[in-house]
Amino acid sequence: MNLPDLKEYRNHFIAKGVQLPLPVVAPGGQGMLERLPRPPDGKTGWPWDQQADPEIYDDQIAWPRLTIVTPSYNQGDFLEQTIRSVLLQNYPNLEYILMDGGSTDHSSGIIEKYAPHLSYYQSEKDTGQSNAINRGFSLSSGDYHAWINSDDFYLKGVFNKVIRRFTNSGVDFIYGYGNGYDVASGDTTTVRVMPFIDYFIKIPTLVQPSTFWSSGIHEPVWEDLHCALDFELWLRLVKGHRRALIKEPLSVANIHDQAKTHSANMKVKWEEDHHKIWSHDAHGPVPEWKRIVFLNRIRIKLYKIFKLL
Repeated sequence: MNLPDLKEYRNHFIAKGVQLPLPVVAPGGQGMLERLPRPPDGKTGWPWDQQADPEIYDDQIAWPRLTIVTPSYNQGDFLEQTIRSVLLQNYPNLEYILMDGGSTDHSSGIIEKYAPHLSYYQSEKDTGQSNAINRGFSLSSGDYHAWINSDDFYLKGVFNKVIRRFTNSGVDFIYGYGNGYDVASGDTTTVRVMPFIDYFIKIPTLVQPSTFWSSGIHEPVWEDLHCALDFELWLRLVKGHRRALIKEPLSVANIHDQAKTHSANMKVKWEEDHHKIWSHDAHGPVPEWKRIVFLNRIRIKLYKIFKLL
């Protein structure tokens, strides 16, 4: 497994003249809603004409810095929703980094529209989603990290809930439920996650946009992976660290034909990632795989019986 050195990426940006640390997004007393561009016609509700109440952030508290990275490529139909869901949290110490891979759709216009409210952005060719995420986090000065893809969005007030949980509990990793919104049908479903136990860590259960972690445990994404990059990262980043589950949805994933998780064209890529992750020079074969799957099925049944989900 060949992981990149984020210091090399950071030095590349410094050589380009990027000043670090990056500026934070300052919502001000009234919040960001009136300062952001008007939403497109017909767009109402969160995160269009609503914002998280700025008063939920006590100005007597030194809120830790939160770094959010958005990797983006040709998701112009969803990108504005993603950006607004980050900015309209009104988090008082936010570092928001948008890394676009040189989109050829209308993403560039959206990025330009919101550029004054971003800590850093770029739109130039990269080697893929993993590369964009790593380059974004190489610029981070945050105490806590998360990334949100450009076709997903956060729910209202999530940053306040997550950071309060971090500061009150002292954990290194927080995860929550997530909603899936079917763009074609308009249906919403909720994915409820069981406690993420080390023994079952090989079972892919976490909802990626509903995960947050401390900078102290951050690790780079493996750039050889195309689809399962988040799952592989959890194998390295979460195991052995204290974590907490928030039993409510923190994010929404838009379900559409081009999404990697739901695209039939991505089946081969998922298989390739699977073989790479469990190869001898990565995480290695899992001889007890059948036992883990069997015990996990029992665990799921017990959680349903006792209504713990």
